Amino acid sequence: MPQTVKGVVARAKGAPVELVDVVVPDPGPGEAVVVVEACGVCHTDLHYREGGINDEFPFLLGHEAAGRVEAVGEGVTEVAPGDFVILNWRAVCGQCRACRKGKPWYCFATHNATQKMTLTDGTELSPALGIGAFIEKTLVAAGQCTKVDEADAAAVGLLGCGVMAGFGAAVNTGGVGRGDSIAVIGCGGVGDAAIAGAKVAGATTVIAVDVDAKKLAWAKDLGATHTVDASTEDAVEAVRALTGGHGADVVVEAVGRPETYEQAFYMRDLAGTVVLVGVPTPEQQVTLPMIEIFGRGGALKSSWYGDCLPSRDFPMLVELFRQGRFPLDAFVSERIGIEGVEEAFTKMHDGDVLRSVVVMGGSA
Repeated sequence: MPQTVKGVVARAKGAPVELVDVVVPDPGPGEAVVVVEACGVCHTDLHYREGGINDEFPFLLGHEAAGRVEAVGEGVTEVAPGDFVILNWRAVCGQCRACRKGKPWYCFATHNATQKMTLTDGTELSPALGIGAFIEKTLVAAGQCTKVDEADAAAVGLLGCGVMAGFGAAVNTGGVGRGDSIAVIGCGGVGDAAIAGAKVAGATTVIAVDVDAKKLAWAKDLGATHTVDASTEDAVEAVRALTGGHGADVVVEAVGRPETYEQAFYMRDLAGTVVLVGVPTPEQQVTLPMIEIFGRGGALKSSWYGDCLPSRDFPMLVELFRQGRFPLDAFVSERIGIEGVEEAFTKMHDGDVLRSVVVMGGSA
């Protein structure tokens, strides 16, 4: 029968979030109920609260999570009750044109649970990125559950969004590899994940670019070999100087602004790759000389969720974490209770944390 649990809801644009009772239905065909153990506080959740995604209030926030499957619906074979899983917002269909071409990470028909979680008065909730994980238990499509080996839920849950986006931007989309140089503009959680990923992939020159000394220090801790303070020096010239005058093989733009994208374009080497993983706003535009686009060659790419395939990438990254080769726990700035989400939004907005992580049933 349906369960009533506590969850964090945004009722209106810009209004403080509320901890309220949420009704979670039994899983139907293709669905699963997951007991959430930990969930990171991501910028996307703040965008939902601020009305920057859509206006389908009220939202059940949270999406960067790990937990344990409690129950599954009819026809579910991917996971079973008791499995430790990381939640993802890209449940691939296996049938669309991308999936049929053997490129399921581009799936054009990803899906969520069919049923809706509700408030106790029956008001339907819109779960953030089809998940809604600032809650004790959540209902998702079974394909949104990726089974992995047991690990610290607060750390590995971050693969559900930001860390996977950054790692994948560098490694999957950018193709950074042994001996390459990479520059990363914007050293928050996503940018630092790109830096850590480049280190794992064997890049020998890893350049962090930001205007915040604190963020540059974080980047250094996570694998940057060089840092560039763009508030005091020309970032393009600095990256060129650090790469023999040529520019980086791969540049990851993790800010999502026209001026930083233009910097990324000019700080890459000939035939190099620019990867946009920072999320721009709809009105932003960038203007580049076509002769430069032609003459420089290479590739200008965007990366959505790090072009990841959860079933392939999550277990691999969890194993690297367990081996001490990929420091997922270094992204956890603090562990908080579910009542601390609003305060965590402020810390995130002010750049005081890489990630605050809500630990269910526990405290910091």
